[in-house]
Amino acid sequence: MQTPTNSQNDRVYANAAVKHDVPVARLLKGHKHFSQKIMVSVAVSNLGKTSLVFVQPGAKVDSSYYCDVVLNQGLLPDIQKLSGNNFTFQQDGAPAHRSRQTVAFLRLHVPEFVEPENWPPNSPDLNAVDCSIWGALQQLVYRRRSIRDIEHLKEVLQTCWEQIGQDVIDRAIGQFRKRLSLVATGGGHIEHHFD
Repeated sequence: MQTPTNSQNDRVYANAAVKHDVPVARLLKGHKHFSQKIMVSVAVSNLGKTSLVFVQPGAKVDSSYYCDVVLNQGLLPDIQKLSGNNFTFQQDGAPAHRSRQTVAFLRLHVPEFVEPENWPPNSPDLNAVDCSIWGALQQLVYRRRSIRDIEHLKEVLQTCWEQIGQDVIDRAIGQFRKRLSLVATGGGHIEHHFD
């Protein structure tokens, strides 16, 4: 919830020979990047986007939680509203996404999905949400001055998510083949290839 800070900019200038000789009141303290956090999941397509699915604070996102809460109660009903049963489900390589239980669940509940063995490991650049949509949402959230608590953060996230237009989603999805080509021909950080 706290705006990221660069602790490299926190310096102490003093005549003291060692840091512990400087009075505590004069020391600058770095901040954690985020004092509190919430995990969120979404799905996007050329037909639209799902609602935000908030993971309960402290929940362990194993395959049971992922299948029961994130997919069954959250993402899949929204996806089916958007597309009926005419969709291919793609996710990243998180352990809960690749587990046998999750794969079995997907075989039963989605018409088609990208099997874990067909998804390159460590390739977040291929996922449209990870590649650019989270960044767009992050920029909107960071424009807010202060976020009071987790519930306020959820409200801000909902408001900002509603501001993400279909054009942003379509652009991210439309760049998939280019991202795939860049990963296949060398990998590394490919963000600088996109505007």
